[in-house]
Amino acid sequence: MLERFRIDGQVAIVTGAGRGIGAATALALAEAGADLVLAARTKGQLDVVAEAVRAFGRQAIVIPTDANDIDNLVALAAAAVEEFGGIDIVVNNAGGSAPRPLLDTSVGYLERSFHFNTTTAFALSKAAVPVMIERGGGAIVNISSAIGRLSDRGFVAYGTAKAALTHMTRLMAADLAPRIRVNAIAVGSVATSALESVLTDDALRTQMEDGTPLRRLGQPDDIALAALYLASPAGSFITGKVLEVDGGLEAPNLALGLPDL
Repeated sequence: MLERFRIDGQVAIVTGAGRGIGAATALALAEAGADLVLAARTKGQLDVVAEAVRAFGRQAIVIPTDANDIDNLVALAAAAVEEFGGIDIVVNNAGGSAPRPLLDTSVGYLERSFHFNTTTAFALSKAAVPVMIERGGGAIVNISSAIGRLSDRGFVAYGTAKAALTHMTRLMAADLAPRIRVNAIAVGSVATSALESVLTDDALRTQMEDGTPLRRLGQPDDIALAALYLASPAGSFITGKVLEVDGGLEAPNLALGLPDL
C-alpha cells in the first residue's frame, strides 16, 4: 500500500515553494521520488529548499517568480519541459491577501486578491495541462482555505477568492477528467511564518488553539502529506474534491475584533 504514495521520476511544479506549506510540500514530493521546479519570489529561500530536495537524491531547479505575472507562470511550465522533459504534478500554493473591513476593501483590492489566489492557479494549470496530457495525465492540487466556506468579518476579498478557487477546482476536474485529476486542500490555521506574524502574544495563539477542535495549530507537514496523497497514485480515484485539513474547524477561530458599522 505504501508504494502507492511513491511518485518516482515524476516532475512537479510547486509555487510559493520558498517557505511554509509550499516548502513542506516540495520536500514531501521529493521524498516520494519527484523532481521539482521550485517557484517563489525569494531566491535565497528557494535555494535552501532545493538543497533539501537534492538531499533526497532528486533534482530541483530554482526559478524566482512573481506569480502575479501570468507570463512568469507560462515560463515555469516551459522551464519544466526544458529541464525535465515534462510535467506530472502542479501544486498551486502561491496566494494570500491581508484581511480588510468591507468598506476599506476597494474594487481593485478585491480584484487583486482574486488574481493572486485564483487566476494564477488557472493560468499555471492551463499552461501545464497540454504537457501533462502528452505524458498520459497527471494531478493538480490547489491550496485553498477554510475561509472559502466559513464566514467572518474582514475576509470579503480573500475568502471570496478562495471560494472561487475551491469551485474552480471542481469545474477544472470536470473538464480534465479522466486524464488529469484536480483537487484542492482547504487549509485551516497552520503555523507558518505568515501566521506567526499575527500571533504576537500567547493569548492569541491560545485563542486559536482553543477554537480548533483538535486543540492545536496545523503544521506545514500536515498540508504537505495531504498534497502528496492527492498527487500520488494513492489518490487515483479522487478528483473534483476539496480535502479539509483544518483541525475540524466549523467556525473561525480568531476574531479580528472589527466593530459594527
